[in-house]
Amino acid sequence: MKTDARVQQWVDSYGDWFLKEGALDRAAMTGELYPYNSMFSPIRINRLTVKNRLVMAPMGNICMADETGRPNEKMLQYFYERARGGVGLITTGLIPVSHGLDNSITELGELSYFPRIDRSRSVYAGWRDLAQGVHAFGARIFIQVTPGLGRVGNPQCLLTMMKLPNSASWNPSFYIPQIPCAPLSGTRLRKIIKNMGQASADAKTAGLDGTYLHGHEGYLLEQMTNTAFNRRKLGRYADWQAFGLDCVREIRSRVGPYFPVMYRIDLSLALNETYGETMLATASLKKFTRGRVIDETLDYMKNLVTAGVDIFDVDLGCYDNWWLPHPPSSMPPACFLEVSRTVKEYFDANNIRSNAGLPVPIVGVGKLGYPDLAEQALRDGRCDMVMLGRPLLADPEWPAKAYAGRTAEITPCIGCQEGCINEFVEGGHPQCAVNPRTGFEHVFPAIPSPAKKPGKVAVVGGGPAGITVAILAAERGHQVELFDRDAELGGRLRAGSVARIKYEVANYRKYLIARAERASAKDGLKLHLNTAVTVEELKARGFDKIVFALGTADAKLPLPGLAEARTVQAPALFLKPELLAGAKRVVVVGGGVVGCEAAYWLCFEKGCEVTVVEMDKYIMNHTCTANRGHLIHYLQKAGVRLLNCTRVTGFTAEGVQVARNVSKTVPDPYITWHPILPENVHNPLAPKLKVEERTELLPADLTVIAAGGVPDDALYFAAMREQAAPEIYNIGDSFSAGKVLEATRAAYRLGLSL
Repeated sequence: MKTDARVQQWVDSYGDWFLKEGALDRAAMTGELYPYNSMFSPIRINRLTVKNRLVMAPMGNICMADETGRPNEKMLQYFYERARGGVGLITTGLIPVSHGLDNSITELGELSYFPRIDRSRSVYAGWRDLAQGVHAFGARIFIQVTPGLGRVGNPQCLLTMMKLPNSASWNPSFYIPQIPCAPLSGTRLRKIIKNMGQASADAKTAGLDGTYLHGHEGYLLEQMTNTAFNRRKLGRYADWQAFGLDCVREIRSRVGPYFPVMYRIDLSLALNETYGETMLATASLKKFTRGRVIDETLDYMKNLVTAGVDIFDVDLGCYDNWWLPHPPSSMPPACFLEVSRTVKEYFDANNIRSNAGLPVPIVGVGKLGYPDLAEQALRDGRCDMVMLGRPLLADPEWPAKAYAGRTAEITPCIGCQEGCINEFVEGGHPQCAVNPRTGFEHVFPAIPSPAKKPGKVAVVGGGPAGITVAILAAERGHQVELFDRDAELGGRLRAGSVARIKYEVANYRKYLIARAERASAKDGLKLHLNTAVTVEELKARGFDKIVFALGTADAKLPLPGLAEARTVQAPALFLKPELLAGAKRVVVVGGGVVGCEAAYWLCFEKGCEVTVVEMDKYIMNHTCTANRGHLIHYLQKAGVRLLNCTRVTGFTAEGVQVARNVSKTVPDPYITWHPILPENVHNPLAPKLKVEERTELLPADLTVIAAGGVPDDALYFAAMREQAAPEIYNIGDSFSAGKVLEATRAAYRLGLSL
């Protein structure tokens, strides 16, 4: 089993990176390096000039097209907004060109949740409109075409159409490993290559500025060009480089020598370095142990340049260690700059030039959404361009604000991946937890209209929902007063930003407070902190509208021995770490996001021996695969016990009493190489869970309760009974305990309608 020392060092560093001095110094919206002369200098790609060094990353435009695949108004306005915000180069999400060839692509009824450019001339108008609209703001746009999804595509094609999903060789499906993926025939592969050329030619005719090959993360192009997945013995495509090179040559033959061609690649899958000996002991991983190493990838990239590639962006990983290509909030800032620098040094040392005679730009990726950090990376020569994905969903004006030196006004991404990834995994379209307009640009105006009838509005609760609705209502002309019982704004974000891995939430909370203070000075928003307002007080003030956004109250565990045991709620412990005093052995009750983040904090920052107890089958269920995978993987490496299918039955002075299901059918809580399926996706091959409970005592000096929250809605219903105002609303977690995404989305919609 091959490993690479450099990759191993990178992978090992992603668990405790935050303990190093200065690790978070550049992970803030500071402006110390302003003006950003490197970031806002032009660059040539083939014969195309891009106005600055900022690239919008490809993020799936799922469900942003009509039923023919033509880009719809949602997709057009989504991209126009980013072009208007000042980014130099936009790349679309992946556009498959293998309908009817890769079985996992097309849905029943010949439908697809992807936009299309291959269907017929009926889709061309959408692409022409997209190109023209983006160009109006001085931005360039590349279309990302993919030969297919292969083993990372939807395996429901077997259940709904009785067709096996496909891959380069016989490989297990990522989503349901019991389903095999059949190798594509040479005939089908040649058809796909022709389609890649045709799609690129159509894109050029539509006015798009370049074509972009999706060759990373374990999609079909990577499956064909990586020895982890391509184990073919016969035919042209037993040569693992041949398919990718043939795709580029076909594209170049169709678009001519001057149309830019970009390629997205990972320097290494990093699977062996991530999982070690587990690779050999796991049925769904053991075929993948002989993947491309760095030197092979670099040689392939050199050959791709000869074939016609003009520019690369480079990262690490694949779906089976999804936190690498989709680094979540807990991953370090600038996590892949050493990857891009490795490629740049190789290209420079070997004097590799494109067919246009130019140096080949290498785009840096991976949590670079901080202007000082991005500028320093360019100045240091660690990359030639900077790719921003989620930061441009959080704030389309990131480039314009950075250019103007308004870095403190940039809305920071919080790395939750609930809107940008999980939303379309669950059946939605791209959105953003901190920007309610993302994906709704065609519905919500950039500048909200003034209120038709300004009135007196009370907002009770200073978390994300309360702050969002209060600011928007004040901006629209209402007289708004915000009441919060705490001394500081932020609600649950206060506790949720304490751990060092939650640095992005800390940035967001700081941003919200600054916005509230600006609204106070500019729009008359009145802030009442340390104020636990009553229904009688609200009614006496004569408000026209009252919005309750009180968040959640901690869930209680009415179990034997609770009063005598040493316990603390997780939010309280984050806010008062002194409550941990003297505790070495800690049991965390609740294996959701809060429980696992608390376990991470207790283990890495406080040096505790930690056990997490969760009654569900899965740890961190209903959480983005990348986010849960990163935490679970490094919790395991740190020796944290994760006990799923385990019920707490009581407490004693010695610890926590549990009933633990020890059946062999209980899922391994540490599995991160395949995901938890959405609940509406039935897996008939999944083993039935049997119950064989055993009583155990888990020794604990302290028990941390992270059992979730319940809506704090008592004040709302009391106000309704007392008719405290003509209009009364309840939003955010006090309506339904959820995530920042749901809170801000509801707050924004309500704020526009008040």
